[in-house]
Amino acid sequence: MKIVRMVPLEKKNGGKMAAFFDIETPDEIVIKGFRLVDSTNGLFISPPNDKGKDGKYYDSVILPQKMKSSLQKMAIEEYGKIAK
Repeated sequence: MKIVRMVPLEKKNGGKMAAFFDIETPDEIVIKGFRLVDSTNGLFISPPNDKGKDGKYYDSVILPQKMKSSLQKMAIEEYGKIAK
């Protein structure tokens, strides 16, 4: 798995979104719409999601915990390289 695109965002008006990014699996499947969020506890990733009819947001990609941790580490490292 690798990050194929990361777009850092300017933080305006107290926004918490640090960047958007896309990943590519070893099978060359590209999943778009991951977000890197800056919270009081540090940076974390948020998978793509869709708004349901009830107005709540639901993740459209579910990652196993080990994969999510690995992707989060990768995303934070990549963000650190380009956000300077």
